[in-house]
Amino acid sequence: MTCVRLFRVQIAAGAALGAAAFGAPAAAADMAVKSPAMSTIYNWTGLYVGGHIGYGDGSLGPGTNPLPLQGVFFPHTITGGIGGFQVGYSRQFADRFVLGVEADATFVSPIDQVRRTPGPFNSSIDYIGTVRGRVGYAFGGWMPYVTGGFAWGRTQVRVNDAAGEVVSEPGQYQTGWTVGAGAEFALSGNWTAKIEYDYIDLSRRTLGLADFGMPGVTIDPRLHLLKFGLNYQLGDSPWSGTPTKPQLPESDNWSVHAQTTLIGQGYPAFRAAYSGTNSLPPGGQAQQTWTTTAFLGVRLWEGGEFYFNPETAQGFGLNGTLGLAGFSNGEAQKAGAAYPRIRPQRYYLKQTFGFGGEQEDVSDGPNQVAGKRDIDRLTVIVGRFAVGDFFDGNSYAKDPRADFMNWAMWASAAYDFPADLPGYTRGAVVELNRKDWAVRAGLFQVPDAPNSDILTFKTGGAVVEFEGRYSIFDQPGKLRVGVFGNRGNTGNYSQALAIEAADPSLDINSVMHSIRKDNLKYGFYVNAEQQIAKDVGLFGRLSWNDGRNEILSFTDVDRSLSGGVSLKGSTWGRPDDTIGIGGAINGLSASHRDFLAAGGLGLLIGDGALNYRNEGIFESYYAYSVNKHLTMTADYQFIANPAYNADRGPVHIFSGRVHGEF
Repeated sequence: MTCVRLFRVQIAAGAALGAAAFGAPAAAADMAVKSPAMSTIYNWTGLYVGGHIGYGDGSLGPGTNPLPLQGVFFPHTITGGIGGFQVGYSRQFADRFVLGVEADATFVSPIDQVRRTPGPFNSSIDYIGTVRGRVGYAFGGWMPYVTGGFAWGRTQVRVNDAAGEVVSEPGQYQTGWTVGAGAEFALSGNWTAKIEYDYIDLSRRTLGLADFGMPGVTIDPRLHLLKFGLNYQLGDSPWSGTPTKPQLPESDNWSVHAQTTLIGQGYPAFRAAYSGTNSLPPGGQAQQTWTTTAFLGVRLWEGGEFYFNPETAQGFGLNGTLGLAGFSNGEAQKAGAAYPRIRPQRYYLKQTFGFGGEQEDVSDGPNQVAGKRDIDRLTVIVGRFAVGDFFDGNSYAKDPRADFMNWAMWASAAYDFPADLPGYTRGAVVELNRKDWAVRAGLFQVPDAPNSDILTFKTGGAVVEFEGRYSIFDQPGKLRVGVFGNRGNTGNYSQALAIEAADPSLDINSVMHSIRKDNLKYGFYVNAEQQIAKDVGLFGRLSWNDGRNEILSFTDVDRSLSGGVSLKGSTWGRPDDTIGIGGAINGLSASHRDFLAAGGLGLLIGDGALNYRNEGIFESYYAYSVNKHLTMTADYQFIANPAYNADRGPVHIFSGRVHGEF
């Protein structure tokens, strides 16, 4: 029901998903635009959609004990970083005055767990929506304006137990008003950028907590929001959905793309002799996830590029992303949320040093500015990203938004790549590329403990990968071989078992927590892909880690073998459709399985006991291309021995996916 209410509230913002792109301050202010001097010929009339990011602060009222939300580079506040979508219409008159109306939805950041002070309760705001009028004055290619109108939001109180764990989360809707001012600037083509300040005043309301033995909490939101946004002009009339002819020349120095992916998953009841803390519930369940991402890129100088990817994520994996080592939804984050939360998932600088000689074309795309580059080159990347952006790639099994969904299918499952809860880290990558091969290496931050959202500089992870490119009977193929090592704050399985055996009254998980220290985990992966005919390709992965110490970041796998086939639909008249069929086998080291059998908990699994068998996965999908922007997918997964337990399962998981790219 939470998700249904969310979609109702977001209906005005939902129209922006098709072309939404969050604005980046640096990209909006400093990007080079190849366009003539602006004059009065620029006209602001038209329908537009877009997105925004920013930062907020304010108050929820005295005695509300608000949650601290992440500010990334800025201090935590009651909103932290913000981001969302907008849709609007403007009409410019002969006297240069511009009148318009705009609706938006703004979401807040995840909780800053380090700075959270648990009490009997904590209050928070989930999102804010507004419908506003705008009055501006056009100075050719830029327009200052004032804005104001109706506002609403959803607030929430988290009731905590004595240990600080959340036991209930009652919420309420509050309405009010907003006023603000801003300025919008024409960039290139149909794109404009804006900067805007909004003050939001929501009505005071009291949320009763009598059921928990506490008096009511009076929440009185007063918010200050600073937004940076991008808008895309669609048409001259409110009913037009066709982009007008660009009023300005397009620039080839920047790139804006977006994606949105909605995945629903469910499974019927399955056999289970027993269940534990992290077990997949045997009674059946359904969940959904939804992500929307903007891919913003700008060319700074010769060979220098900057990329920024803000993303909203909402929903949960099955059982809160617990119960399967090869988890079924690659979009499911370990830190799920009932309402969208905004994170700047990627921000990195990329510098390419060309060595001359033969060049290749670079098409415009997500995190890719169009142009040319030397085939022989050295590339350096520094910033925040996912390790999988640059390592362990595969043409047929890499993207859970487009192909296989299971974690053991789109990644080398035994590679415990460094990452926070959503799957990203900070670090540096260096790549040397030649025509027939490449070698790349990376150094990354790791979490400060298993399943932690906090990345630390105290320890780190490293990986080196070799990629060879070849042809067999004129059919292209690639082979990637990687070796990795991570140092992190983890416990040793054998040591924990020995301590617990000496004193059986001890809890094995408490013992493991007490012996965590700086430990090493190392391993390798082999990743191959081979086209065997036009529109038909094979892929396979083999990965292994030493299995002595706890997994830090990814999932509970020490050995994994996966592979499959991908077929395009040319033979049945659907060249943009794809069928994928594949499978995986996951396994554990002896000490890791003994730890789980003793009641230990991993990152995703832990049934309290274990009748060990390898976890087996079969996955098949059909991706139906509606048009060049929209794909719908039906997916089926069969999981034998879920979480390596022969006393549970098998599990049949059915999925539907809607994916848009713009």
